[in-house]
Amino acid sequence: MMPLEEAIARIESDEADPQADYSLPGWTYRDAEFHAAEMERVIRPSWQIVCHDSDIPSPGDFQTIDYLGESVIVIRGDDGQVRAFTNVCRHRAMRLVEGPAGCAKKLVCPYHAWTYGSDGSLQGVPMKADYPALRLEENGLAPVALETWQGFHFVCLEPSGFPTPAEMMAPFEAEIAPYRFAEMRRMAPVRLRPRGVNWKNVGDNYSDNLHIPVAHDGLSRVLGDSYRIEAHGWVDRLSGELATDGRQNFWERFYAANLPRVEHLPEASQRRWLYFKLWPNMAFDIYADQIDFMQWLPTGPTSCLLREVAYALPDDRREMKLARYANWRINRVVNAEDTWLINRVQAGMESRSYTTGPLAQSEVCLRSFARKIRMLIPEAREAEQPQKGWSKS
Repeated sequence: MMPLEEAIARIESDEADPQADYSLPGWTYRDAEFHAAEMERVIRPSWQIVCHDSDIPSPGDFQTIDYLGESVIVIRGDDGQVRAFTNVCRHRAMRLVEGPAGCAKKLVCPYHAWTYGSDGSLQGVPMKADYPALRLEENGLAPVALETWQGFHFVCLEPSGFPTPAEMMAPFEAEIAPYRFAEMRRMAPVRLRPRGVNWKNVGDNYSDNLHIPVAHDGLSRVLGDSYRIEAHGWVDRLSGELATDGRQNFWERFYAANLPRVEHLPEASQRRWLYFKLWPNMAFDIYADQIDFMQWLPTGPTSCLLREVAYALPDDRREMKLARYANWRINRVVNAEDTWLINRVQAGMESRSYTTGPLAQSEVCLRSFARKIRMLIPEAREAEQPQKGWSKS
């Protein structure tokens, strides 16, 4: 395979994709060797959302994320700065903290009590004189690349040229700014939902436009015929406007009736449902009443973990509380429908009879994603599964 930086440059060029009219082949959704290549060339060098700045308001507050065999701590230091480190003691590789969140003025290893500051520096070692080669200044926690966009913190295990979230979302800053992401607060704890499907299956379904009128009766009633998708470089933008044509069920009508005006939003955003999928496995669902983020972390060739949480601006209006509840009622049905869909698609991907499927011209987001994967891992152009060991040849 070509160097990753060169492959990314080709993705950002106008180079045509000879297989643009076809989907990725089924074997890439189940093959362990392809999965390993994706982890190295797609997930490990990409940016992953961890938390919002408001989730770690005080010195010592931390949030963690576990993926690809790594555990990463995002922690606020005594100086107020947010940093990221691997959750690994430099002595014997012990995990320093457990769980998704916490607060610690010092990070003390539960194995041998090596002690680290919130800035990652090694500050204490029992029986220090017994380590002739030890240099405290050389054994701080291993740093992890950290970027902040609109109040959200992202990490990257091995930055290799993929754009940061801020760079990906730059064309949409004017549209995003009125929502005041940085001022939002979490509505509930992070939800973790394991799924027995390849991670790409989740993303494909998220950006798929043609299944909406077929498989999502409720969403079709909510948005009518206004649902649109667009592929913009490393981001997919999807949107629709609330419909009030009388076809809606109780909760759909209830949401439209109780959604109050949000004064800081422009008129066009008051009744719009807006979605952004960021490369390669993150999405923001943006409503006038709240925003949800979803992330699908690969855990194996045919498994992944959905990580979801909702944020909103403080608003004690009764109408807003009712609208947020109705939003949840509507979207839990959509989520259940999507879960059934991706499970059945994954089952179909196990069949050797399925190679590639034709893509419609309107399936611009699926075309954009498949082109990137084929540029990064050329074997994805092969309709039939290659012999084992192809990634080493």
